[in-house]
Amino acid sequence: MNDQIAAHFEAQAKACDALGSPFTARICRAAISVLDAGTETGRRVLGWPGDPGADALSLRLVGGLHALVLSGTDEELATVYPPNEADDAKLRDTLADAIRRRDANLVRSLASPPQTNEIARSGMLLPGFLFIARKYRMPLAIHEIGSSAGLNLNFDRFHYRYGSLEWGDAGSPVQLAPEVRGNPPPLEGRLSIVSREGCDIAPVDLADPVKRLGLRSYIWAGQTGRLERLDAAIRVAMQFPVHVVAADAAMFVNKSLAGRVSDQAFVLFHSIMWQYMPGATKSAIEKSMSEAGAEATESSPAAWLRMEPLAPKARHATLSLTSWPGGETRHLADCDYHGRWIEWVAGPAQP
Repeated sequence: MNDQIAAHFEAQAKACDALGSPFTARICRAAISVLDAGTETGRRVLGWPGDPGADALSLRLVGGLHALVLSGTDEELATVYPPNEADDAKLRDTLADAIRRRDANLVRSLASPPQTNEIARSGMLLPGFLFIARKYRMPLAIHEIGSSAGLNLNFDRFHYRYGSLEWGDAGSPVQLAPEVRGNPPPLEGRLSIVSREGCDIAPVDLADPVKRLGLRSYIWAGQTGRLERLDAAIRVAMQFPVHVVAADAAMFVNKSLAGRVSDQAFVLFHSIMWQYMPGATKSAIEKSMSEAGAEATESSPAAWLRMEPLAPKARHATLSLTSWPGGETRHLADCDYHGRWIEWVAGPAQP
């Protein structure tokens, strides 16, 4: 394996270790030693023409392998996946055999970038939505970019626990309880969602079992809690379908802004997707929101809520809010990329 590809797989392994998936880290490291030119999968990976990090090359392979296990397509590979155990030698040998057996399947998985819909991020976003609701005291019209299957558009239909504080439907299939660092986020205020819509370049159709499998396969193996949350959120979405359109994010934002109505707060939100968008698209969205903000009024306000890293290699994500009229940007919270913990920094609820 060439140095650039090997360094990418090792960097992804370290990220998996840090984010609570030691098994996926082992898969990344095993792949470094077993991929070769003897399979089309190996040739594609070793000769990758783009930036392997930006293209999430290792996660394309990891997702393809996990799909083989989740679908029951490769029972031998499943013997080394959690909850089973295998030493490093056994893992490498089984992985090499699976790549040879399922070469065509894995080549297909390399063709598409990973697409996730991390439900625990709703636990980071909810306090931001409540902050907006307290600020404007009117129904929210929410618009998400990078929605994937749109599962987080149903965030108000989940149940949340932040230490001793609770919010939402206790009977919801989705139960989120992130670790609270410092003071818990304020949960006061009446939240009313008057409309919800999302966009994605390639929305995931939950009615398609192949698409559902793809979404599940990008949950890292061994993280059973994440997979259970995803499955629960899919059940909620089946009961309460949301509209996710196939569209360029900048065009979607422009169209959504053009449809604003009075006595509703327009809210654009997104989580861990901004870094993957082209610079021109980011600039276009920033310009559109700034122009709309300049026209915002007390009866037709606008807000931009985002859970994103503030720098490319930031150790955590930041929950930020820009609101209009005024254009003030607030740093609301620091939070884990996968929604495992939140540290509220914006102070107590505003009156």
